[in-house]
Amino acid sequence: MLNWRLGLLACSVASGAPLAAQDITYEPVSPTFGGNPFNSQHVLGVANANNDFRDPRATSSNSQADIFARQLQSRLLSALSSQIVDAIFGENPQESGTISFGGQTIDFFRSLEEVTIIIRDDATGEETRIVVPLFIEVD
Repeated sequence: MLNWRLGLLACSVASGAPLAAQDITYEPVSPTFGGNPFNSQHVLGVANANNDFRDPRATSSNSQADIFARQLQSRLLSALSSQIVDAIFGENPQESGTISFGGQTIDFFRSLEEVTIIIRDDATGEETRIVVPLFIEVD
């Protein structure tokens, strides 16, 4: 150990440059361990990219028939939602109504200031309530 220090001192004296030292500090990258919180999205993205685990219960079939069925279902639900919106907010809006499809029931009713829409899952009874304010035009 002494020989190493003498060698370093000899190199410093021979080169004429002063020796400088600095404290070594460690800061973790991950915000979980005290790192910068702005690194969280990057660290999560890297972790997800390196994750090779796939859920064995997940069924992700991408056959042409499955893709077509998903697209058809999406288009049908889009058309149905357009009809529901037209019945509630269209040119001749209804005061109230009930629509049932696919294990769900949609109830809506109109008051003077708002429209309340209740989406109910028939299997579980779970409800989602949406209240939309009405804007009345004043001439």
